[in-house]
Amino acid sequence: MRAHELTTGRTFGVTFDHGDDFMTALADFCREHGIRQGYIPMFIAGFAEAEIVGTCEKLENPEAPVWTKVHLTNAEALGCGTIAADPETGGILPHIHTSLGLKERSADGYTSHLLSARVLFLTEMLVVEVVSPSITRPRHPELYDIPLLTFGA
Repeated sequence: MRAHELTTGRTFGVTFDHGDDFMTALADFCREHGIRQGYIPMFIAGFAEAEIVGTCEKLENPEAPVWTKVHLTNAEALGCGTIAADPETGGILPHIHTSLGLKERSADGYTSHLLSARVLFLTEMLVVEVVSPSITRPRHPELYDIPLLTFGA
């Protein structure tokens, strides 16, 4: 287990517009407001399309991460996540999970790691900046090269 007391900074209410690329809009918001790390306690959104981690195939190793994606359209979404600094690019590395209900399929639900999305009408979210400690997401080769949230240097 890893834990660290977080010193929070500013809190923002953010809306994305119809047609926005979700990840690009999030990166733009963080760059414009100088946010390098933080968390998203909640967002609600409509997505014209979204890609989440998933598969319909039998997994050879159920304990290994899934690297494939599922494409969904016309969904309502609720989610949350973390934002870590990317020291290599100077940008951010978001890790967002979401539950999506497909509107034309009786709101059938899917839940997973959000890879990409295009906003349908709106996205409304809260973003809380973390001032310290530094938060990064280095890859761990011994754990399938998964990037894990790390506090401090």
